[in-house]
Order: sequence, then structure tokens, then C-alpha cells
Amino acid sequence: MRRPALLTTLALSSLLPLGAQASQDANDELRLVVPPWPGVTVKSEIFAQLAEPLGYQVEALEISSTVGYQTLQSGESDAFLAGWLPSQQKSYDAAMEQGNIVDLGNNVTGARMGFAVPGYVHDAGVTHAEQLADPDIRERFGAEIYSIESGSTVSDHLHGAVEADTYGLGDWTLRESSTPGMLAEVDAAKRDERWILFYGWTPHWMAPVHDMEILDDPAGVFGEDNGRSDVRTIVARDYHEAHPNMARLLDQFELTADEQSAFIQAYSLEEGELESVAREWLQAHPERVASFIDGVNTRDGEPGLAAVRASLK
Repeated sequence: MRRPALLTTLALSSLLPLGAQASQDANDELRLVVPPWPGVTVKSEIFAQLAEPLGYQVEALEISSTVGYQTLQSGESDAFLAGWLPSQQKSYDAAMEQGNIVDLGNNVTGARMGFAVPGYVHDAGVTHAEQLADPDIRERFGAEIYSIESGSTVSDHLHGAVEADTYGLGDWTLRESSTPGMLAEVDAAKRDERWILFYGWTPHWMAPVHDMEILDDPAGVFGEDNGRSDVRTIVARDYHEAHPNMARLLDQFELTADEQSAFIQAYSLEEGELESVAREWLQAHPERVASFIDGVNTRDGEPGLAAVRASLK
């Protein structure tokens, strides 16, 4: 949950200036589904710091994505900024079939996952997963792939590739551990400039820190289009219909994978304080703030951009 200080906003409805047209939104509440992932945690805080100066109360619901889709359908939450597709396809499709959610589109451009290597390995000429079948390249990697937890969707993809001998991986060893454990192995290899093959994704701090490159994956081990993903903004249908002003802000809120990777690094790796990381990002990107707020009003009907800018001084 967000800190009480950030959940408190003025009751503006009784203070409307003469001539101001109040927002058409049904109420001033927004309940965001926020799984415990650094990227969506910071992204949701950034969004809250945009919404609160407009007169809205934002509550972060720290629940899993699977439960999040359920609460969007039951009316217990309002929006979700991390609808990863295709990895959440089953939950997404079920909610869409019931007609209970609205998909406002991709809010992160450039999201991708797949076989990854540090930049120096990519610079040495390893750019395609098909090259993993080369005996010399296999030897340089020690025929090992490092990945995250066994039982994850990603683990299933990799086990399937090994079992099918995709890219000659049939006799490779899959080393599975936690995300921190995997990245500790990448960090150790990087210090010695040893070759290492691992499961990578962006947005994440691993991208800038390890100069990470994701290999072309024509066989689609990690999905179509070389493992590219969408990160959708999903809104409960009833909320979307009753809150046109907030729906516009949700629709216009869009980041790049590089931008999100940078603030994930500041929050997760460098252990920055959540509210400060979000505020500093907003202060450093005034043109992005203007694009998010374009045509969005405060709850009392005033132009929203001036209110947001004033809050960031």
C-alpha cells in the first residue's frame, strides 16, 4: 500500500471555482494492481505522482498479476500497468472473453525477452541463437544456460528448447536459480569477460548494467517476433466508462524500455527510495509529462499540466 501521506488528497468537489467545469469522472479513486516487480512498482508510483496533483487518490494493491485480473473483473481494482503479453495470455484472454476489461494498448515500447549475452560477447560476433549449434561457440559458453526459477513460464520455454534440441541445445545444461542468483553469475562472468548465456529481458536494470544484447531467435523459443512483448494498460470496463478523464491519462501514459530500465536500476539495484526515484524521473522528463497530461484536467475542471508542474517544483 502507498504511504498514507500520498493517499490523502483535498476534497475539491465543494471548492469548485465559478465557471470551472468539474471532471466527468464518477469519483476521485484509482486502485492500481501492482505485483511485486520493480518495474511496475516504480511505474505505478510515477503514475500516482501524476494523478494525485489532479485531485485523485491512488491506492497500490500489492497482489499478483493472476489475482489482479480477477480483481479487475470483480470490481475490487481499477487498472493494471503491467499486462505482459504473451506471458499473461491465459488470464488476459479469460477476462477479455467475459467483457470485463478494456485494453488501452502498449505502455512500454521495446520490451523483449530471450537468450541474452553481455555486450562483449555480442561484439565478438554472437548475434543469433542459431550460432549456439557451432561447436566452438558451444565450448566458449561451456554448454550452459543460466535462467530463473524452475517452474516459471520461461523455464518451460527453455526446457522445451533443450528437449527439442533447438539450436543444438539438446546436450546443454540448464542452470536455474533466482533472478539475483542468475545475475550474480552474469556479474562474475563479466568481471573476467568470460562468455555466458542467460535468460534476459528488458525493461530491467540488467540491460544497461551488463550492456545486454538479446540474440535473434528465429525459432521463436521465447515467442513470436524475436521474443518481443507488449506491456498493456488494462482497465476494468466499468471504471473506464465512468472515468473518462482518468482513462485519458491511462491511455496516454507510455514509456520506452530504456526509460523503464533506467528507473528500475535506480530503485532496485541502487536501492533508491521509491517516491524519490519516481519524482526525480518526472522532474527530469518535462516533455514526457506534458505528453501524458495533454487534454487531461484536474478534478475541478482546470488544465492538468499546470497542477502537475507545480507539484514537481
